[in-house]
Amino acid sequence: MAFDIPTFHRKAVETPSHEDVSEMRALLVDTLDDAGESPAVDDLGNVVATRGEGDGTHVLLNTHIDTVPPHLPYERRAERPGDERVDGSGDEGDGDVVCGRGACDAKGPLAALLDAFLTVEPDDGRVTLAVSIDEETTQTGGAHLAETIDADGYIVGEPTGLDVCTAAKGQFEGTVTIRGESAHAADPGSGLNAIRAAAPVLQAMESFDERESASASEVESGSDGEPRAGGPGEHETLGRPILTASMIEGGEATNQVPAECTITFDRRSVPPETSESFCDDLRAHLEQWLPDAMGLEVELIRPDTPFPEAFATDPEAELVRTLQDASGGAVRPFGAATEASYFAAHGPTVVFGPGELSDEVGAVAHSKREYVHLSEVRTAARAVRETVERLV
Repeated sequence: MAFDIPTFHRKAVETPSHEDVSEMRALLVDTLDDAGESPAVDDLGNVVATRGEGDGTHVLLNTHIDTVPPHLPYERRAERPGDERVDGSGDEGDGDVVCGRGACDAKGPLAALLDAFLTVEPDDGRVTLAVSIDEETTQTGGAHLAETIDADGYIVGEPTGLDVCTAAKGQFEGTVTIRGESAHAADPGSGLNAIRAAAPVLQAMESFDERESASASEVESGSDGEPRAGGPGEHETLGRPILTASMIEGGEATNQVPAECTITFDRRSVPPETSESFCDDLRAHLEQWLPDAMGLEVELIRPDTPFPEAFATDPEAELVRTLQDASGGAVRPFGAATEASYFAAHGPTVVFGPGELSDEVGAVAHSKREYVHLSEVRTAARAVRETVERLV
């Protein structure tokens, strides 16, 4: 039976995959089997299938089958939702708009890539469909695919409004822990107050990406204020990096000078910064604002799992130009972190697909009103198919 985008997309959106991807993975494997392909499930649970046997260009198509919670029921309707929550009551049985969890992130892109994969006829190259299982959480699946499958170009399916996205900021999280010395609150001078020290440290975090920032000690000493390198500076495509202090915790008793204070942060990085280099750079910057008798540590949260690093593909790369010609979309950065960063370390990589992260009403992906236009899914499928056919 020929692959049908609306039918598969409906089954995919109706299949919850916010807690367990097993049922969704089975749907994908069965669909590939029914189409005469030979999908494999790798050691981490990713689904991989390849068409073509030539030694020419190899293009990899990637997206993910997991979604964020909570599950939202399937609706097909003529008009996109307003600010209301999708609850299944708006299903009209027809129309160009599909609502539900994963409709655009990323079961719409999955349907488009799957259609392109099943209909392309490689000449002397190959096309691989490689679908990961935990993009919304630890991203071990995408990192594993990037490490184990070599390709000449990568198309990562995410909602881009059919624009060709060649860059994205990285994203990682961590903590800054300030260590002082506890004492009785009646005699604060006999201790080192870690919460008190957090004030200049938070100020220093604000100035980390300011190339002209100077430490408090330099200002007080009347030095000439030579520029100090903190963050990587502004990127020509992605703009400035972002460092956000998101949580703070400290102290054990109301009558005790706190010996420890922890600041949790979110980092949106730009090249050439990596999660590995960032901690050392931030630590060196913050230590300038801390009394000598106090200590400071900067660590990543879940350091044993991968983080999506910042990446930027040359806008003039053949993959970019070919996909833009086929889709008619703009070339721009992507507005969120993705698994594309793992593939970008190995070759030209773009993020592309139907749907939007947000519209004029508000958030779309990950929101209570997630939706996609089926016409965009079909357009994305055609654009990817034409691109792959030209390249392989």
